Amino acid sequence: MELFSVFTVKAVLTLIVTFVFWQLFKFATKYREWRKVTSQMSVIGPIHPLWGSLHKFKDIGEFMTIIKEIASKERSKVVGYWFMFFFPEFNVVHPDSAKILMKSSEPKAIGFGGAYGMMKSWLGDGLLISSGKKWERNRRLITPAFHFGILKPYVNIYNSSTDKFLNNLKEFAVTNKPVDVLPLVSLETLDTILRCAFSYEGKIQTEGLKHPYVAAVSRLAHLLSERWLQPWLYWDTLYYITPKGREYRKLCRYVHDFSEGVIRERQQTFLTDGPPSNRHLDFLDILLTAKDDKGVGLSFDDIRAEVDTFLFEGHDTTASAISWAIYHLGKHQKEQEIVYSELSELLNNNKQVSWENLQTMPKLTAFIKESMRMIAPVPGVQRQLTSPITIDNVTIPAGLVVDMGIYMLHHHPDVWPEHDVFKPERFLLEDITERHPYSYLPFAAGSRNCIGQHFAMDEIKVVLARLIQRYKVFLVPDHKYEIQPELVMRAKYGIKVTVEERK
Repeated sequence: MELFSVFTVKAVLTLIVTFVFWQLFKFATKYREWRKVTSQMSVIGPIHPLWGSLHKFKDIGEFMTIIKEIASKERSKVVGYWFMFFFPEFNVVHPDSAKILMKSSEPKAIGFGGAYGMMKSWLGDGLLISSGKKWERNRRLITPAFHFGILKPYVNIYNSSTDKFLNNLKEFAVTNKPVDVLPLVSLETLDTILRCAFSYEGKIQTEGLKHPYVAAVSRLAHLLSERWLQPWLYWDTLYYITPKGREYRKLCRYVHDFSEGVIRERQQTFLTDGPPSNRHLDFLDILLTAKDDKGVGLSFDDIRAEVDTFLFEGHDTTASAISWAIYHLGKHQKEQEIVYSELSELLNNNKQVSWENLQTMPKLTAFIKESMRMIAPVPGVQRQLTSPITIDNVTIPAGLVVDMGIYMLHHHPDVWPEHDVFKPERFLLEDITERHPYSYLPFAAGSRNCIGQHFAMDEIKVVLARLIQRYKVFLVPDHKYEIQPELVMRAKYGIKVTVEERK
């Protein structure tokens, strides 16, 4: 019996050692392959034997600046970098490489090194993160929520929410005090998305400059951005025992409680009153009533995931776009007055912006597009390769993560002459026709593009048109304006402006 036990222990140890050596052999094989791939392209280097490329930047802002400089200096189409010594990633920064990636229909990156996997405990398996058959089914079920017939009545809500935003600016116009517009704009976009998508009437813009949901989303995004640069915390079990991991889980519980409250309230209304008959059909109505060809609807978890996703994307990214556009209004006074002249003629002192007006604002539209080119509201998106892909004559193996660097793409000198100069005329019709279709991607591209891009653009137009009609915007001379890339493009020190009532 004792001999048998010794034999068993030896056998188990042999199996363990064999398994460990087999895993090391597989990693060594992959590592050699990955090193060969990164040796064929521009990389963020020199590569540290332990930290890889991480020692070259302390945050995502520095990371993006380095890639932008490499792309400009070396005319690169793809840039590689290493997270510590064991995992490479790649950033495509040119329309040719962006086209290959965006047309590939690869899923969002949820594996090791993928930021979307870290977001799953917050946003669930919604359209932003899900893949395969589930993504196809849910995208098909949700698409009707963004048809023009649904979007058209929303313009009245855009105007109503903007009224509150402009009134909140009034005290700053009277006193000529600087105001950080991002918190105010975030409240406006949250108010709008709740009213349009969920018919939720709350006092979002009338109870102070902070709302706990806005603060929670901002903090969640910041924590995720920090974690992405700390590969040793990619494992959930390890991350959630850290103080920031525990904070992240607490914030997730809060935003889930918020969204579940909205859903439960509507479900109860459906039970007592049935579907709406006296208001527009909204996003939540469609989520609750949509059924596939087998008659199966969305589960509660599916609905909550889509609500969490749409609340985040519908208010945070739009707030970033509007806030940076306000920054550009203040910085470029001549362009501000050009847009004001267009709006004065078009709207003829009518304070409200109509659905028809939205289609006839070429100069405002060009201004917004150039603002989103200069400072992309979403700095980048990620894809996880399920099969090898060849970009700029380099084959990247399956399983690795490739980033679509939207901010860097919008500043590639081969595509955008004078890329650091603000020129809205780039987006007037005569200039657009000769441009590469994948050179400008604020809403991504391909089958996984932003489903709510028309909703977002319409809201941005209304807010800015109404703002420019009523106020002149100026930057604060001594204030420092610096981008802070996270899940969306934030401002490190806020976006402070002064506003002056137009006569």
